[in-house]
Amino acid sequence: MVFSGAPRLMVVSDLDNTMVDHKDDSYTSLLRFGSLWQADYEHDSLLVYSTGRSPALYAELREEVPLITPGITIMSVGTEIRYGDTMEPDHGWEEELNQGWDREAIVEEGKKLNLKFQVDSEQRPHKVSFYVDKAQADEVIKTLIERFKERQLNAKIIYSGGVDLDVLPTGAGKGQALEYLMKKLKAEGRAPGHTLVCGDSGNDAELFAVSDVYGVIVGNAMEELLKWHSEYQGDKTHIYLAKERCAAGILEAMQHFDLQPNVSPRLKFQAYDAASELSVSTVAHMVVEYLLLMEQWLKAVVENTDAVFNRLKASLAPDASYVHAYGIITNPHEEIDTMRELHGVKKNKPFFIWVDRIRIEQLSDTMYLARFDKWEKSSSGLSCAITTALLQTKSDAPNGLLWKLIHETWLTGREGSGAPKSADSTTHVTGKEGPLKEVLKL
Repeated sequence: MVFSGAPRLMVVSDLDNTMVDHKDDSYTSLLRFGSLWQADYEHDSLLVYSTGRSPALYAELREEVPLITPGITIMSVGTEIRYGDTMEPDHGWEEELNQGWDREAIVEEGKKLNLKFQVDSEQRPHKVSFYVDKAQADEVIKTLIERFKERQLNAKIIYSGGVDLDVLPTGAGKGQALEYLMKKLKAEGRAPGHTLVCGDSGNDAELFAVSDVYGVIVGNAMEELLKWHSEYQGDKTHIYLAKERCAAGILEAMQHFDLQPNVSPRLKFQAYDAASELSVSTVAHMVVEYLLLMEQWLKAVVENTDAVFNRLKASLAPDASYVHAYGIITNPHEEIDTMRELHGVKKNKPFFIWVDRIRIEQLSDTMYLARFDKWEKSSSGLSCAITTALLQTKSDAPNGLLWKLIHETWLTGREGSGAPKSADSTTHVTGKEGPLKEVLKL
């Protein structure tokens, strides 16, 4: 879903080795960014992924790592723009790129040089992609440029990662796609308050040349992008060279540019002030924190103390109802004590809970409706429950809110392993039955 107003903040980030750290099996920095975004930005800001991946490889990545859903996805090195959950294409952008583009001629020139074509999924309507070794790259690029000029072809070359050579229409690229998008938002009266662009490789360079943006080159950036930065003749004061890798570098840059808030709930829980008024944004933060506390309790990230456990127990209304995704209706408040003995049951195991696509609606002075996707990733795979929750304000509750009603349905094809038919669920860890034993599906 694309945020419909003028975004307070727009983050435009590359994926591989920028948002996603492929060297971190625990997804530490990615999960930190995702929880911050869902807790504090999803309601009024816009997340954009700008990736060299095709739609097919982007879908594969979504299966592998805990990525939250962006409002807009720019794919295939800036040649495709898709909107929202349905990935609706921007036909206006396609028409712009069609002007003077002769794809067959590009393919022909690649064959003449005996270049190795990338896999079929990466050959897109406005992108022809080859594999070229770094040692041969300069000579190949020089030859291709000469031949494109001779044939007056509307084409540009982007080389990145020390191996990927992409040929695009002259007007395409990550930077041009972003400029098109920003112009479109401005025309709609939705210009972002701030924009932060994030990258690590050569095909991200154009992002940093876009006007009126902050930029972060993450700490693990490739030599080609650092070389571009050192040679860039424009104003570089808006470009921050992060020390941290990947999404941790993005969070570091948010602190550097004073984009608030910038501390993930995974690093620090928010202190609740009973005298303060709740809002859509604070309720979203509390929902994210509560589910995060569930994960941290099971992984023994938080201590097994009365104070910590009370944040779980006292946040449930005594008469709460919980409709499980597999059809059982229970009162979670009556079962919550069984969570105590599950402290640390997922310690040192690949287990994560995260919230995606959160939406909060205020129904009255005391009632809020929360809608979100609750994802779990474990050794048995991914599951997702589409969740609706009714929350009531209560000043003496740990976060000022009580969970009154929770209703879940499985996202199609994402049924959890905790249903009674499965033996590989937290339900059976202690040998006792009960819906709460399968991770208290809140």
